[in-house]
Amino acid sequence: MNIAFKIITSILINLLFGDPFNGYTLITTGSQGGGNIRKTILLDNNENIINQWDHDSKVTSVAYLSSDSILYVPCQISSNDEGGPGGGPTGGRFIKKKWNNEILWDYTIPDEICEPHHDIAVLSNGNILAICSETKSYQDAVEAGKQNLNGDFTLDMIVEIEPIGINDANIVWEWHFWDHLIQDISLEYDNFGTISDHPERLDINCTTNGGGGGGPGVGDWNHLNSIYYNDTYKQIVISSRHMNEFYVIEHTETSSEAASHFGGIYGKGGDFLYRWGNPANYNRGNNNDQILNAQHSVNWIPEGYPGAGNFILFNNNHSLNSSAVLEIVPPVNESGFYTIDYDNPFGPSNYHWIYENDFYSNTQSGAYRMSNGNTFITSAADDQIFEVNLNGDILWYYQGSESTVRALKYPIDYFYNPIAGDLNQDSVLNILDVILMTNIILELIDFNNQADINEDQIIDILDIILLINIILF
Repeated sequence: MNIAFKIITSILINLLFGDPFNGYTLITTGSQGGGNIRKTILLDNNENIINQWDHDSKVTSVAYLSSDSILYVPCQISSNDEGGPGGGPTGGRFIKKKWNNEILWDYTIPDEICEPHHDIAVLSNGNILAICSETKSYQDAVEAGKQNLNGDFTLDMIVEIEPIGINDANIVWEWHFWDHLIQDISLEYDNFGTISDHPERLDINCTTNGGGGGGPGVGDWNHLNSIYYNDTYKQIVISSRHMNEFYVIEHTETSSEAASHFGGIYGKGGDFLYRWGNPANYNRGNNNDQILNAQHSVNWIPEGYPGAGNFILFNNNHSLNSSAVLEIVPPVNESGFYTIDYDNPFGPSNYHWIYENDFYSNTQSGAYRMSNGNTFITSAADDQIFEVNLNGDILWYYQGSESTVRALKYPIDYFYNPIAGDLNQDSVLNILDVILMTNIILELIDFNNQADINEDQIIDILDIILLINIILF
């Protein structure tokens, strides 16, 4: 497509259907299956490159930008092309980069903890939620009620990583599918129960029909492919390709609470608060009730946006050789509690909004709602990124030479350039900022990058000395 044609097309589209959302598009290329150019670029709506970061190994999904312009990159430990469980993108290395591509933090998680793969979510305190897999022995799985098993049993988990220094980290929280299983095979095992009576748990003998899972998968049972955090409700949503379903759990205060079935804000510990897409998985439906198939990128529509609080996702195999973007209105109250009727599956029985338009991707991809009501979509298999309004009119379109698994779009005012040390953001450095920095060191308040004045990824007495010197001189 030549430049003149693109300009004319863009003008006509804007005149007829309105403007695309005014923001910056973040595109990460060179992910698994995505070519050899390993980079992240930030574009404006005219496809001008605002910034570029280069990577020395493959990114496992996408990179994310924080509002202080730090790039969080989940990537492979080495530059080989091997996939993870089930052929999915495996990781293990996590990097933070400055705007100028300088590495601030570079951490590799030990193999004995877990094997990271696919997506991450960056929390407001700078910690990282990462999808991982873990493997249980044949004996452990059988004693948990698993049937038709011929080897070890691999299933997914989540870890929360707290960056420390320039190459270290603490694992401060964990959640495991393993702790929330149920089976109706034998009374001998602790997790025995009637499957339909416990939609808050996952049937260990749930078959992974569709979505590439085929049968009671051993090596890649869940195949989580996206994770998203809701800070308002302290909830996490995870998408399972092989279960054709997504799950909402609480980000509990402790890992022990996350392993339990009680406690927390919602009284369920780490059990599912909500699930949707395939009610046959918990015996409250059949194949005709399944709506999701190999879905990706499940996320909440943010507060203040059209559809706020709803879920939006990319349903890869919505119908034969056709994908769709779906918006789902969950049965949730203003406090974050979900309701379910006795003997019925979690509602709704169908999606609230759908976008279909002759695109298909059997892998990755994503969709996000913009504040003006537009929806920003990536169809990964055919390298298309586009933005549509609620009527389905395409307002912006991009097709690069390198593929991306999922693009993101940030508002123009998302980024800010704060004064180092100005912790209360009043544009003045004084004793109030010293007090706040002291409270961070004492762990009375959360980590703040602006308190790390010497940029060593540690907030300590050296930062206080530097701040006092700045104030005095």
